[in-house]
Amino acid sequence: MLMDEVHVVPAKMFRRVVGSVKAHCRLGLTATLVREDDLISDLNFLIGPKLYEANWMDLTTQGYLANVQCVEVWCPMTGPFMREYLTASTARMKQLLYVMNPAKLRATEFLVNFHEERGDKIIVFSDLVYSLKMYADMLKKPLIYGETPERERQAILGTFRTSSALKTICISKVGDTSIDLPEANIVIQVSSHFAARRQEAQRLGRILRPKSYTATDGSNRSSFNAFFYTLVSTDTQEMYYSAKRQRYLIDQGYTFKIVTNLCERADKEAKVSGYAFNGPEKDRELLRKLLNSDTEIEKDQRAEDTAIRKNNPDGAALADASVKRTAGSTMSQLSGGAGARYKETGGSSKRHPLFKKRTRR
Repeated sequence: MLMDEVHVVPAKMFRRVVGSVKAHCRLGLTATLVREDDLISDLNFLIGPKLYEANWMDLTTQGYLANVQCVEVWCPMTGPFMREYLTASTARMKQLLYVMNPAKLRATEFLVNFHEERGDKIIVFSDLVYSLKMYADMLKKPLIYGETPERERQAILGTFRTSSALKTICISKVGDTSIDLPEANIVIQVSSHFAARRQEAQRLGRILRPKSYTATDGSNRSSFNAFFYTLVSTDTQEMYYSAKRQRYLIDQGYTFKIVTNLCERADKEAKVSGYAFNGPEKDRELLRKLLNSDTEIEKDQRAEDTAIRKNNPDGAALADASVKRTAGSTMSQLSGGAGARYKETGGSSKRHPLFKKRTRR
C-alpha cells in the first residue's frame, strides 16, 4: 500500500481505512511530517518507522526546490482598530480586526503591485472567507474558495498558469493542498489557521517547485527566486500564532526576515497612487462595516466548511461515522451499563451492634 500525505493517517477516519485494507507492505510519503495533536508518533505502528528524510535546504541547493526567502512583515494596528480589538467580546471579531487591519491591506496592495511589475505570479492566501472576498475586491482579482464552481476554478487556474494577463489570484484554505501551480513564485499570507505549522509548510510548498531558471550547480543557495510573505498585525494574538507556525520551517533550515518599515512605504504609496484604502476616512468606513458583519462572517465560514465537505463526500461520511460511533463513549456506555444502578445483595444479614440503629436506604 502506497500512501501520499501520510501525516493524515493518524486521524480517526483514515485509521479505519488503514485497518480495513490488508497489505504485505506499507509505504508512506509526506513533505510535512508534523501534526498539532501530537499523534504523529502513531505512524510508527500504523505504517512503520521513518526510513528516510531529506532536508529541504539540501534539495534547494541541488536545484530540486526553488530558493525561497521567507519574510514576516509587521503591520501596526491603526488606532481605531486597536481600540476595537482590545474591547471585542468574541474571538472571531478579534481575528477579523487584525486580518482586516488597514495597514495590512495597504501592504498587500503595495506588494502585489511591486511584484506584478516584475512579472511575478502571486497567490494571496486568507483563511477567513469574508476577508478573502474583500481583499479580492480591493485588488480586482479573481478568488477561489469552497463554494467556487469547479468549472470556474479550473478556468481561473488555467489562465493563471498559461497567461500573463492574470498574475494574481486569491485563495482560501482550499488551496493549501492539491493545487499545482508551478509558475507561482510569490505567496502573500494575510490570514491563517491560528498556529498550524503544517499549513505554513504546505503554503510554502505552493512556490517550491523549481523554476526554469533555477540553478542546479549549488549556486542556487545565494540567489532567491521565490518569496513567502506573512503579514502580521503587531501587538495582537496573531504575532503569537505566527511565531509558533514558523517552527517547522525553521527546523528545516529556513530563516524569516522581519521587515518593519514596509507599511510606512505602503502608506506613502497609497496616497500617491490612490489605493482603495488610502486615508483615515476610508479606514473608519471599513471599521464600521466590520463591526456590523458578525452574522455574515459566520455564514461565510459555515458555507466554506460545507462546500469543502461536499467536494470530499467520502471523507465527510467517514468523519461523521467516526463522530457518531465515539461521541460520549464512556466506560459505562461501552460496557452496556449506561444509566444502571448497582446494589449489593446477598451476604450475611447480621450487623455490628454499632450500626443496628442505622437503617439502609
